Amino acid sequence: MLSLCQYSSSDEDSSNEEKVENVEGTLSHLLPLPEGKSVSSLQNSLQICAAPEVVPLGSAGWKKQIERDAKEIKFNPKYEVLFAPDIGPEHPFKTEQQKAHKNMLSGYVEEAHISEFQFETQRRTFTSFGYALDPTIDGAAPKEGYVGSSKAADELDGKTVFESCPTRPLDKRKRKKNDNPEDVEGFLGPWGGYVDERKVIKPSEEEAAELEEILAKRQKRGKQNDDKPLEEKTVLHIKDPLDYQGRSFLHPPQDVGVNLKNADTPPERCFLPKANIHVWKGHTKGISGIKWFPKTAHLMLSCSMDCRVKLWEVYKERRCIRTYYGHRQAVRDACFNNVGSQFLSAGYDRYIKLWDTETGECISRFTSRKIPYCCKFNPDDDKQHLFVAGTSDKKIICWDIRSGEVVQEYDRHLGAVNTITFVDENRRFVTTSDDKSLRVWEWDIPVDMKYIADPSMHSMPAVTLSPNQKWLACQSMDNKIVIFSALNRFKMNRKKTFSGHMVAGYACTLDFSPDMSYLVSGDADGKCYIWDWKTTKLYRKWKAHDSVCISALWHPHETSKVATAGWDGLIKYWD
Repeated sequence: MLSLCQYSSSDEDSSNEEKVENVEGTLSHLLPLPEGKSVSSLQNSLQICAAPEVVPLGSAGWKKQIERDAKEIKFNPKYEVLFAPDIGPEHPFKTEQQKAHKNMLSGYVEEAHISEFQFETQRRTFTSFGYALDPTIDGAAPKEGYVGSSKAADELDGKTVFESCPTRPLDKRKRKKNDNPEDVEGFLGPWGGYVDERKVIKPSEEEAAELEEILAKRQKRGKQNDDKPLEEKTVLHIKDPLDYQGRSFLHPPQDVGVNLKNADTPPERCFLPKANIHVWKGHTKGISGIKWFPKTAHLMLSCSMDCRVKLWEVYKERRCIRTYYGHRQAVRDACFNNVGSQFLSAGYDRYIKLWDTETGECISRFTSRKIPYCCKFNPDDDKQHLFVAGTSDKKIICWDIRSGEVVQEYDRHLGAVNTITFVDENRRFVTTSDDKSLRVWEWDIPVDMKYIADPSMHSMPAVTLSPNQKWLACQSMDNKIVIFSALNRFKMNRKKTFSGHMVAGYACTLDFSPDMSYLVSGDADGKCYIWDWKTTKLYRKWKAHDSVCISALWHPHETSKVATAGWDGLIKYWD
């Protein structure tokens, strides 16, 4: 191929003219020039461009191709672009059937939409009646617009399953109607009852007489009426209730080697008990709990499943001083007032009784017709006439012993209330319940100020406040002792968890040593456990009782003396 070059002459030189003449002569021999055309004019018209033709974007002749398998288009195509033929040569060996457009293995299915409700309606209609609407025919006659049994479609007039359902017969009874909103007193609206409706609120006179006869027969058969309280009595087991100076047994002894009156100075250091030094016997059944006499702890009160409450000496002869009889069923809990002159006993016979500790007289009785699980005097000296009790019907009830009436109810728990513990200088109290929660209450405010519940928490049937008033030790039903802060936040201390004993199913009472160096608890196997408070390490365990060791108390004035009570009916003293 001959390439033509165009010379640009800037200088009119004779050498250039000679070169042009030589080129023209050469071209005249190779190419026959048309008439009137010179080589220079032909050179100007024949210019070869080796670059391809590039159509700029936005030109009229540009078309963007869309792939057949594209699922999403990110621009707005025109008709000729959207339906343009495929680019490229066709497959030369494909048959007409193979060339046909398919979207499934056997052919092409046009996309159609029908709601799930309509489809399910027609499917159920075809299953039940044998016919359904033909989806391929639009606007056809009823006989021709069905698939399946046309006879059944004619009989039912083409109704679907839902349309052919029998209607519910209307209630034929007459209602009392008064829809006039202007009649304020007589307006009934939708609440008007039936004319012949009978609302039974109380039995008729004849039915009441029949019920009285049935109850009288039951009582004659020997089913006593437990609603009446048992007549209270007491037995003094010592000869002289007064000493030579006229002081009763409530007065603390002064010749025991320990200053019992000074309750503000606990022992500086406590030690682990090693041996059993005394056993108190007298209860015929298991013991429910034991309590020290307030401040001095020279006496001990025990409540038992034999329906009795006993008062014991801790020093000297360690005798049983007095027994209090007054409950028909087992006594669950007992609590002294601040000075120890009176105490409460809560029994499964649904009664809480107030006793005079010295004389044994039952001062008053309280009942809410529910089982009291715990009772506690308000520790403030100016509120000693008030006490609270946690009952089996999820309530905490506050009574006034002067009037014998309920003065407040705290009803927020979802299960029976197990413990009541006063904290924050007696301004608040903490309760635990079978609903696996812990609630904090302000005194005399029946709405809990704090509610603590966690999926990992279990019910805590025994709670003890530490001697420094900062911690709550809770016996958890997952065989652990968990610690909560008794200050503002009441947060669980995750680092302090005491484990190793078996208490699931039992409300084993636990206690701190007076110097807060040890934590002591009983367990279901009759063992007594002692842990180190700082390290949570188990220091010592021993077999204390033949049955459940339900309570363990450290003496507040002694360095190493612990009292334990068990379901074998014994109270043991360890040193």
